[in-house]
Amino acid sequence: MNQKKNILDIAKESFNNQGNSIIALNDLINDDFEKAVNTIYNSSGRVIVSGIGKSAIIGMKIVATLNSTGTPSVFLHAAEAIHGDLGIVQENDIIILISKSGNTPEIKNLVPFLKQRSIPIISINSNKNSYLAINSNYFLNCFVEKEACINNLAPTTSTTAQLVIGDALAICLSYLNGFSEKDFAKHHPGGTLGKKLYLKVSDILDNNLKPELSRNDDFKTVIDTISKNLLGAAVVTENKKPVGIITDGDIRRAFNKSKNISKLLASDLMSLKPIEINSGILATNALDIMNKNKITQLVVVDNGMYIGLIHLHNIIKEGLV
Repeated sequence: MNQKKNILDIAKESFNNQGNSIIALNDLINDDFEKAVNTIYNSSGRVIVSGIGKSAIIGMKIVATLNSTGTPSVFLHAAEAIHGDLGIVQENDIIILISKSGNTPEIKNLVPFLKQRSIPIISINSNKNSYLAINSNYFLNCFVEKEACINNLAPTTSTTAQLVIGDALAICLSYLNGFSEKDFAKHHPGGTLGKKLYLKVSDILDNNLKPELSRNDDFKTVIDTISKNLLGAAVVTENKKPVGIITDGDIRRAFNKSKNISKLLASDLMSLKPIEINSGILATNALDIMNKNKITQLVVVDNGMYIGLIHLHNIIKEGLV
């Protein structure tokens, strides 16, 4: 009777199998990869990615990565392609065909039609002698010694290798295209990633909450203003320019120091020279300033004029923390 393996040992074997196979791709990459990248880069068309089975799923992810990094791409299922969807492929497009064996019937049926239309074919497969490899303009070898599957059957390591090659194509193309963080933000307007790259302080500043005091406001006015605006602080201004800030912490410290706190004015309570930011800076930069100075509020000023107060909670609410 075979001794049962520890589950963690099986998982580690899978990690090692896939990790070593990915590293081994360094020995398989050649000029075809560079030529494939340059062909896509110099093309005026789109990248069409096609496959079947698990390779089709990998193809969808590669399309998503290409699109998000600035290379227009479309997924085409190989089985649907030969039943009408081949019309997606237009002049000047380039196609990436993904197949472990390179001899999948659907792929073999698709290749002649592509060649008739002079569509450049980039193949990602693990058999250099396969029909697909031989009939491709550029062959990207994703050969792996063994699948991570304990029976060496289920596509696991081989699909990882396909994905890594697709990611490498996308990364190289984004480099050639000079794809920047601003470009990335344009492609990712939703979610935390996008917010980190485009969300500005002005976008989250609540114009209805602008706690403002004068130097001579009494203690009751200070408490009412801070409580009403729910930002844990209020800004003391002169001619609409900030001269100080009063926080919950300032109030607590005043209670400990003064026996007759109700007689104090805003000028007695405020901290001078509050940290100011411009409304045009990124919210993530505002967060960095808060963390660096160990504070939870920042005074927002444009052209020297007080326009609002931003609290750490505003940033947390946007999911940036």
